[in-house]
Amino acid sequence: MSCFPRYILISSSRRDLSCLEGCMEQVLRKMRELCDVSDSSVNELLGCVSRCHFPRRSVLVREGVRSGYAYFIERGITRSFWVVDGVEITTSFSTEGAVVFSMDEVYYEQPSEEYIEALEPVEAYAIAVDDLRRLWSQNLELANWGRIIHQNEYRRLHRSHKERLTLPAGERYAEFCRQFPEVCARVQLGYIASYLGITLPTLSRIRAQK
Repeated sequence: MSCFPRYILISSSRRDLSCLEGCMEQVLRKMRELCDVSDSSVNELLGCVSRCHFPRRSVLVREGVRSGYAYFIERGITRSFWVVDGVEITTSFSTEGAVVFSMDEVYYEQPSEEYIEALEPVEAYAIAVDDLRRLWSQNLELANWGRIIHQNEYRRLHRSHKERLTLPAGERYAEFCRQFPEVCARVQLGYIASYLGITLPTLSRIRAQK
């Protein structure tokens, strides 16, 4: 991983903000699709981030370790997974505009229980966990943004759990493709099968029947 120096905010004028936004365009676009965030709040966030590059298959978060950082994904895609009895179980995918981190570390100050790896070369913006917690505790707009992120994540988890319990494998895959077409186009089938709780041969047969 190569990290560049932090962006230092010198002025809060719109011209300076526009220059900084060009460095974090996808993340800020996604943020403002979710909720209203003022320029001053964006400036606070930009003043805390460092640009990072991760080659494909790099591990951003490792089980049993506190990484100390959360990552805003500007380009690329990541996969979160557990390792259970030597088997990787995929729990989520994150694409441009998302933020990834260990919930165990951010909320409970504990080592991570999962891995997060880059499935493609990833350009990201790292923020120290302490800075993220501080922004969420002191800035209402950023706290609201964080709430919406987790609200949406809870909905995804709830829907995924319901689909695993109620839908046959073929319908589960169809629903996944409907909800996450970009992931379907960019991710290996084995990872998708793991996320859906089915075997790769089963997913291959489902796709062959289409």
